[in-house]
Amino acid sequence: MHDVTVLGHADAREVVDHVRLALEERGRGAAIAVVDAHGELLAFLRTDGCRLPSVNIAINKAYTAAREQAESRSVGEASRREDFPMTNFGELRYVSWGGGVPLMVDGAVVGAVGVSGLPEADDIELARGAAEHFAS
Repeated sequence: MHDVTVLGHADAREVVDHVRLALEERGRGAAIAVVDAHGELLAFLRTDGCRLPSVNIAINKAYTAAREQAESRSVGEASRREDFPMTNFGELRYVSWGGGVPLMVDGAVVGAVGVSGLPEADDIELARGAAEHFAS
């Protein structure tokens, strides 16, 4: 038997709020998703000005990061580098774009955050910032 740390709804809400505040400061809109270690949705917010396609993309970025225990961009880069199409994972929800980042506690993935709706570099920056804030 082993102990497992589980991401709670209050933690998920804090991650969402961290990104939301950054978006408000920038006057931008995006979708923010937080999932548990299995990739199941715990918290979600679509801020004002966010385009609808970003909803599922944010959720799937977080899902990819949690399931693969790696940033969604890294999963996509490995897929391209190894000529291993994302569809070969057998998981149609996986995405290769950046903006999905694992949430860590004591070296273990407890969930992930996904951000979508801005240029990829901005999505990555916001998701990484939220993950770093969560870890501190």
